[in-house]
This record gives sequence, structure tokens and C-alpha cells, in this order.
Amino acid sequence: MNKRNKLKIINDPIYGFITIPSEIIFDLIEHPYFQRLRRISQMGMSYLVYPGAHHTRFHHALGCVHLMRKAIGILRFKGTSISAEEEEALLIAILLHDIGHGPFSHAMEHSIIEGVSHESISLQFMQALNTIFDGKLTLAMQIFNKQHPKKFLQQLLASQLDIDRLDYLKRDSFFTGVAEGNINSERIITMMNVANNELVIEEKGIYSVEKFLVARRLMYWQVYLHKTGLVAEQLLIKIFKRAKFLVHHSVNLETSSYLDFFLKQNISEEQLDLKALETFSKLDDYDVISAIKKWTSHQDFVLSRLCLMLINRNLLKIKLKNKPVSSTKFSEKINQVCKAYEINEEEASYFVFQGETSNTAYHAQEEQIKILYKNGKTKDVAKASDQFNLKALSQPVVKYYICYPKFYN
Repeated sequence: MNKRNKLKIINDPIYGFITIPSEIIFDLIEHPYFQRLRRISQMGMSYLVYPGAHHTRFHHALGCVHLMRKAIGILRFKGTSISAEEEEALLIAILLHDIGHGPFSHAMEHSIIEGVSHESISLQFMQALNTIFDGKLTLAMQIFNKQHPKKFLQQLLASQLDIDRLDYLKRDSFFTGVAEGNINSERIITMMNVANNELVIEEKGIYSVEKFLVARRLMYWQVYLHKTGLVAEQLLIKIFKRAKFLVHHSVNLETSSYLDFFLKQNISEEQLDLKALETFSKLDDYDVISAIKKWTSHQDFVLSRLCLMLINRNLLKIKLKNKPVSSTKFSEKINQVCKAYEINEEEASYFVFQGETSNTAYHAQEEQIKILYKNGKTKDVAKASDQFNLKALSQPVVKYYICYPKFYN
């Protein structure tokens, strides 16, 4: 019997032909846990703003593996010791770093399993896969948990300038058509080095890092925090909140068994057992969209109206401001909706709500991007750069929003 060829070549729209480097990477990609990522959108509801943004977490994970292989090759070429076991662990960790994302990625991150991040769920999946693959993911989990003595390995996976960000900025820029986010990820990787057990960028790569930080800021305001995408994601959250409320009040909702499980149960991190994880592994964008389509004709006014708004892209009006909306103005909007829809204040809160959003391109307080000089010294990029705006990028910019039906100005 012929043995199946597991060293496949994939045609990626960003990098061209990329290869699957080993049998275990192939087997992990083939596993149903990972195949689910084909059905999880990378950018939530952003396709309602940018019609091309239909790429998935599956695309992103494969792109990350490709870039990680390049980074490992560059660091080895410059004399950094990375063993074959560490290389495999890095590739496994970057492949699976987003496996815990639920439907529409960040949009529903704390709605389905409340208060539990996708990183925590990713780790649960890794633990389950580690059992299936006879402990071959142990080192990958150690790097993922930031418990490895080589700090630079952990920084390649998660830091201010990691492989994850180098792929998603370039990929999201491509699929949205927003040219401002297009970064030279290969140039940045070529400038990577290791000093004092930390990942650094060589001095001649400083301009590429500046471009990366500016591109990240622009992508957040122009794409990730675009007001239309923001209100669409808030509607999605409100739909799920209303659905949970109705189910807990014994109202029947037609949906898939996987989504029904999470509507009826409030799963915490401690309750995320193997049964809950298996159910979560079968949940994807299609369950949610299918349910929303069915609920457009539900007898509950709040649920059906919210679902119609999202399905038909007849969204709530959203206004971004530099300071919070006054309580008087907010109450006025609530009262107007109560009167127009003939509903009570609690029901009106699904249509009129406020919140805040922030954008910090560079978290220098948490962890610095260090520039390596020829004399061996390192300096934070914000101090090394002659661009004054890099210091400004370290400051969070907060904007406040209010959402309400469009029939009011």
C-alpha cells in the first residue's frame, strides 16, 4: 500500500508557494480541530465594510508557519542555536496559536464562553492534541506558555513584533485592499537577530519597524476598529446575549446542537472539560449565521429585529466621540426607542448602547522592540528612532461611541 505524501505544497495568495515542512505539521493540519479554522473568519464582521475580507484563520495559520520557518533560517544563519526539536515546537506552536478562536474570531470571543480568552482555549486544544499525538506537543506548549528558557523563542511567537503580527497585517491589508497596512514582513525577518537571549532588530532594519508600527496604527483605525465593523460586531454580541436570555426563560430557539449547547450553558474556564471542548470544536461561523437567518422571523421582537439588521446590513447608527456621551442624551435615545418600538427600557438597551474603544500601536511599557547596534548595545525603538511620532504611538488613543437606530439623528 502506498504511503500518503505529507509534504505538500500550498499556493498562498500572499507568499506564493509554501510548503508543509514535516509530517506532524501535516497531521495537525488534517485534524478536525484545525480544519474548523477554514470556517472561522479572520476579521469577524469586517467583510460588511471590506467585501474582500473573507479570509480565514486557516489562511493565517499557514502563513505564520511559512514566516516562522524563514525566521528560524535567518537566526540560524546568524549563529543562533535552535535545535531541530525547538524548530518543530515553534512551528507547532505558531500553527496552533489561534486554534481556540470561536465563530467570527474576536467578535464573539467572550460571548460563547464568557470571560475565557481564545489563548486559554487554544491551550486546551493543544493539551487534547498532545494526548492524541503521544506528547509531541509538550515543548510547543512550553513555548506557548512562556516557560522556555530561551526568551527569543517565546518572542517569535508572542511579542510586540512577532510572527503572528507580521502575517496578519500583511494578509489583512491584502484582503481588505487597505494599502496603508502593507508591511515588508520578509525585510523585518531578515533584520532579526538575538542579543542577551532576546529577539532584536538590527540597526539597518529600524525604518521597516517604524513602517510596521505606523501600519499597525492605521490598520486599527481604518480596519479593525472601523465604526461600521464595530457596530456590526456589537450587534452580533447583542444577538447572542438576547438569544441566551430567551433560552434561559424557556423560549425555544431553532439552532444547531453545537450552538444550542453554549446558549443553554454558561461555561467558565473551570467548566471547559473535554465534552465542552469537543462541542466547541464543531462550532463555526456557519452555525451562527444559520441561526441568525432563522431568528429573523422569530416572534421575539428584539431578537428578530437585531437579526434582520445584521443579515440585511441595515445597521445601527454609530457616533464616535472624544468623550463619553452624557447620561441625559443617552436617556433621551432610550426613551425615543421605547416609544418608537413600543418596548421597555431593558429591551431598548439592545438598540441603544455605548462603549469605548482604544488603539495603542506600541506597548513600550509591556515589552520593547529593541534595536541592535554594531557595538552590541540595544535601545528601545521609540528612543532609537528619529521619528517623533513613534513616541506618540506608545500613547493609547481612546474613543467613545454610542449606537442607536438610524431613524434618529
